[in-house]
Amino acid sequence: MLYEKAPGGRLHCFLCAHHCRIARGKSGICGVREHREDRLVTRAYGEAVAANVDPIEKKPLYHFLPDTRAFSVGAMGCNFQCGFCQNWEISQPGKRGEPTRAGIRLSPGEIVVQAREQECQSIAYTYTEPTIFFEYAYDTAKIAKNSGLQNVFVTNGYLTREALETVAPLLDACNVDLKSLSDRFYRNICRARLQPVLDSIRVMRDLGIWVEVTTLVVPGGNDAPAELSAIARFLAGVDPGIPWHISRFHPYYKYVEAPATPIETLRRAYSLGKRAGLRHVYIGNTPGEASDTLCPSCGTPVIRRHGIDSTYTLLENSACPACSEKIAGVFRTRK
Repeated sequence: MLYEKAPGGRLHCFLCAHHCRIARGKSGICGVREHREDRLVTRAYGEAVAANVDPIEKKPLYHFLPDTRAFSVGAMGCNFQCGFCQNWEISQPGKRGEPTRAGIRLSPGEIVVQAREQECQSIAYTYTEPTIFFEYAYDTAKIAKNSGLQNVFVTNGYLTREALETVAPLLDACNVDLKSLSDRFYRNICRARLQPVLDSIRVMRDLGIWVEVTTLVVPGGNDAPAELSAIARFLAGVDPGIPWHISRFHPYYKYVEAPATPIETLRRAYSLGKRAGLRHVYIGNTPGEASDTLCPSCGTPVIRRHGIDSTYTLLENSACPACSEKIAGVFRTRK
């Protein structure tokens, strides 16, 4: 899907914002989409490199069907090359000599069957980058939607508008990884650009997709107060109701010399987010820190979280029980 012929016998892939022009016998930056005999072919279809049942809060999505389960599935490949990737063994196969990992054959229909058998309310396309296994996710999402399940992308946001408009009728929610508000950071660390990610967040909201955003705070990379304030101001400018998840960095993959993010840095980011006007800011993967959903009007806890388990007291129409303020999100109907 989403390619056309280009001059010089190349194929132009406009699935993601790299807009690769791929010569015959070669692959795009993702390492997965290949030019074979004047056709663009994907190697990321029908084989899952990870498949598990997770609480939806683990994505993280805190305002989308809280206290439900998602069948999480991923295929190999990514269009970024982040040196601190937590899933590099499956996101970077074959790139720069990285080893590959065999997956398991799992058709779109089988994914939906397993999701329903395990009483999941949604399917999350995650672990790697769902843009790169777009056709696999798209076909699964069609069956899932017809089966009463919802669909979630956990994504770096590097999709084109054409890709978003194609999948939007099937896509209910996204968690977008906004790594920085510096184009230099994106170019040096991710081998990508910032602007397409910002554009995707806006387009997702315009298309009616529920959006939450995660920022991994990397010491010495994107942890300056000015940088964190800029991210918060951008999100508040799109929609102050967008939940912002501030995530703690731990040394991993090629970033083993950087220290873990100090708790004080995360707390400062939380304060900066609230000061920028964001109604819902969370400190992730740090037990005991800000994880409850508070009413933005009166401060009453309306969703309490213990690890990745949630209990909530929202009334009908997602209203706060204390002041009736509507909480932004997609919530189950309470009986």
